[in-house]
Amino acid sequence: MYAVVGCTDCHALWLLSDPESAETATCPRCGRRHRTGKLKRLFTAEDRETAREARASMLADAADATASFESVPSDAETDAPVVDDDEYLDAAGIDADAVAAAGERSDRRSRSRSRPEIVRDALRELEAPDERDVVAYAADHGVPEDAAADLLDRLVRRGEATAHGGTYRLL
Repeated sequence: MYAVVGCTDCHALWLLSDPESAETATCPRCGRRHRTGKLKRLFTAEDRETAREARASMLADAADATASFESVPSDAETDAPVVDDDEYLDAAGIDADAVAAAGERSDRRSRSRSRPEIVRDALRELEAPDERDVVAYAADHGVPEDAAADLLDRLVRRGEATAHGGTYRLL
């Protein structure tokens, strides 16, 4: 439950969420503390958006700007953006196609596997792989040969893989 309430000192309007739960409320404008039971509820609603719209309408009435307020569509009525992304970027002098291409490159990089993942995949996918097989697999997937051999050695030292008779296996 939401309530639109007003300050008795400065006449500010604000929203209280669940007005029965708190004993006091502080005016956001002047800082005066009010007992929530004594505050006059100018409007109550179940959802925040409805109460917010009611408060905005009351503020427009107080400012003698009701006609202007009613001419502006509410958030619920404006689902589509006023300016699409390409128009916005063009107005800022940025090539929208270049931005899209950069986004695609970034997506590809974020989906790529790390070097240790590639070495682990080699151990999973290859049948009875020796060091040469793992290094070749990793090199085919973009890992330098010396880095692949080093990573394979690290996996064995950490106990994530084992080497028996020259054949490696992931644990």
